Amino acid sequence: MTTRVHPREILIATIARLLEGARHVAVGASSPIPAAGAMLRRALQEEAGGAPLRLSILGSVEHNFFTNGSAELFDCAGQGRIDAFFLGGGQIDGHANINLVGAGDYPRSAPRWPGSFGSAYLYFVVPRVILFREEHTPRVFVDKVDFISAPGVTSPHIHRPGGPAALLTGKALFSFDKARRGFALESLHPGQDLAGVKAATGFAFAHGEAPPATAAPGAGVLALLRGRVLDELSETYPDFAAQMRSELAALDGVPALAS
Repeated sequence: MTTRVHPREILIATIARLLEGARHVAVGASSPIPAAGAMLRRALQEEAGGAPLRLSILGSVEHNFFTNGSAELFDCAGQGRIDAFFLGGGQIDGHANINLVGAGDYPRSAPRWPGSFGSAYLYFVVPRVILFREEHTPRVFVDKVDFISAPGVTSPHIHRPGGPAALLTGKALFSFDKARRGFALESLHPGQDLAGVKAATGFAFAHGEAPPATAAPGAGVLALLRGRVLDELSETYPDFAAQMRSELAALDGVPALAS
């Protein structure tokens, strides 16, 4: 019998693949899917007997090496000791600029979003920044952001060891070409097609004639994800972990067990 896969399991497994080779991954607050992907990467490396992955999830007690929150995160990133980080935005454009301030003309933006915080700094110093936004609509992926919280590209004479490596959404995976300063479609998630992704994206992107499907996780990866990873995730994101367990049970047609 073929195991049915939850759409978010596709995202989590894809993140784990994007983190291959990383030594230290940091995850910001309110990021359960990136956190799960990083936990899955760590579990896979441990099972394979590979190099240990250091994982720092802000807001977690068990999965966080920092004792002073974001201050230590920024210091560690500036020293080149963080290999990968995740950023999102209320708006993201084709040059990988992100907007965390608000829609419309600043300072009269409406709605207003949480703010830029340290996004620009981390975007400049972390070498592998993965842009993640589950919602994939023209409202989010725009031709030009209304406010640049963190620029995706900068002038060649500016020292910038960090920057965008990939964009993962609920519909597709894109890579970022720093030379061309734009995104290229790498794969489409199950159930998606090229025309639909183009219609949902407010900027142009490079693509092949027949983009491949995003790889689904195999049985071993699913076992880790549904067992160890969800158990670990429950410490920081109990509601998300419980929701995933409930939806997975419904996906297999089995009633969820009360906790």
